[in-house]
Amino acid sequence: MTTASQAWAQAMAFAHRADPYPFFAELRKTPVARVADDLYVVTGYYELLALAHDPRVSSDFRRSPLSSDRAPAEPADDVGAYGSEPSLIVTDPPSHDRARRQVSRHFAPPHSPDLIPSMEPAVVALCNDLLDTAKANGRTRIDVVDDYAYPVPVMVICKILGVPLEDEPRFHAWIFDMLAGVDLGPDATTDEGQGRAARARDAQAALRDYLAGLIEGYRGAGGDGLLSALVNDASGPDGAMPPGQALANAVLLLIAGHDSTVNTISNCVLTFLRNPGTVELLRDRPELIPRAIEEVQRLQSAVQFFPSRSATADIEVGGTVIPEGAAVHLMYGAANRDPRRFADPDTFDIFRPDNEHFGWGSGIHTCVGGPLARLEVNLALEIFLRRVHRPRLVSDPPPYRQSQIFRGPRHVLVDVEAIGD
Repeated sequence: MTTASQAWAQAMAFAHRADPYPFFAELRKTPVARVADDLYVVTGYYELLALAHDPRVSSDFRRSPLSSDRAPAEPADDVGAYGSEPSLIVTDPPSHDRARRQVSRHFAPPHSPDLIPSMEPAVVALCNDLLDTAKANGRTRIDVVDDYAYPVPVMVICKILGVPLEDEPRFHAWIFDMLAGVDLGPDATTDEGQGRAARARDAQAALRDYLAGLIEGYRGAGGDGLLSALVNDASGPDGAMPPGQALANAVLLLIAGHDSTVNTISNCVLTFLRNPGTVELLRDRPELIPRAIEEVQRLQSAVQFFPSRSATADIEVGGTVIPEGAAVHLMYGAANRDPRRFADPDTFDIFRPDNEHFGWGSGIHTCVGGPLARLEVNLALEIFLRRVHRPRLVSDPPPYRQSQIFRGPRHVLVDVEAIGD
């Protein structure tokens, strides 16, 4: 008999990155399970929904037994204090609410209603340019990840934040190493895993220093983009964001603002090609693409979970008592396949009714960039499906990236008959 701890270890092992879902199904037999000392994982849909909205579940990572920094810090005015400053995704109200308002004020309605729609022309142009280049080079094989999915969201998030796109090769390598080094599975204890962790620490320091330099350049001098607005615009009810907090959120927004979108585009193409007839259906009926994206997010969540939460009191849920102080992982990727909530949960169904999944999170930490990601993914897929004729997977499963959190393929090689106009 497989124990919960064994199923958890198998789900987190890199050898099963392409398909962790059988192990999630094993875990769901006990929808709230203790898998290690001070660690509970939540794989049931209804249990996760309850806890995502339960104020007794903290997102402040400094309160988690998994954190090396258990002492809460006061907001600092110095960029160099980033090490003690959390981003909005790992904080609780009221600091979370204040930071989210400050970010949203310069990112989304009602104060910035035109920012996301204004990205559409640039996304369309870049998607077409990428395919035009492949066509001009006579390419019949493309890597959906490197050649198409990656350039689009990285261009958009750089434009929004005010990060020079020409610096992309530098921070691309840092982010790759950072995510590869965050390993919550058995591979982390190997020599290779410890080497990845060391490179991740170096990469994190380099990315912090880089973004701190940008923010320092913007302070007082102004400039275009969200980073400048955060530290300079004091007109809102919450004032300007302290530079240390701006730096923490800059790291979050730069990584999450493109990495999860790369995974979503790649997962969509991969899923469409795995299901015969889907490409033709969506090419003929592009109005179905938004529904298809939501179903892929249910089936192959780009963010599988986020490991910051902990219980601030004893919580009874799903027949289990999570003790005060324990770490709690809300497993979106597992709950999205709970058969108590979704019929035939392992089946890709564009026409699935009532598809209220956790692919964009839930509760106060629902993805702030969700509307932007939906725009980018929808446009990228519409153009890909219209212009790329008879795409077919070269190999399946493709190679996957190391991260269990931001889960996605490292490459998706596709042979094509032709690239149209």
